[in-house]
Amino acid sequence: MKKLLPWLVSLLLAITLIVIVGIYFWSTLFGESKALSPEEQAKASVEQVEAEPKTADEMVEITSELTDIRTNLADTDYVVQISLSFQLDDKKTKEEFDKIKDFEVKPIINRALWVLNPEDMKGTKGKDQLTAGLINAINAMLPEGKLTKVEITDFIMTPI
Repeated sequence: MKKLLPWLVSLLLAITLIVIVGIYFWSTLFGESKALSPEEQAKASVEQVEAEPKTADEMVEITSELTDIRTNLADTDYVVQISLSFQLDDKKTKEEFDKIKDFEVKPIINRALWVLNPEDMKGTKGKDQLTAGLINAINAMLPEGKLTKVEITDFIMTPI
């Protein structure tokens, strides 16, 4: 029996490992793909948000701004100065957002800009990808509510 026990344990471990690997590959090959592009992630994150016409006063109540963010791009020979407006789903979410925007949201924006090249920021496609990525990243860290829209209100890119 003592000689048989190590063989049984090895056999059980091998079978368990094969089953785990099989389940992993099954879910990877036939499961739902979670690697979506930033645009698709942005669409999915605001899918449940219904568009309701808002008055200008209501829009002001749920909109927050971050102005004059200056940082380098991935090519450190270029500097970007950007201002953004953030539209949230309600007043309470805006209040929470305003409390954390300088120490939570601003670093997310900096990280998003640090990986971009000047060529990415020359057209609207790169700017749209930036705003979609920001919606996804900021929604993930908001304590409650949703960020529904990010707009670039001011943008300057210049070589050093």
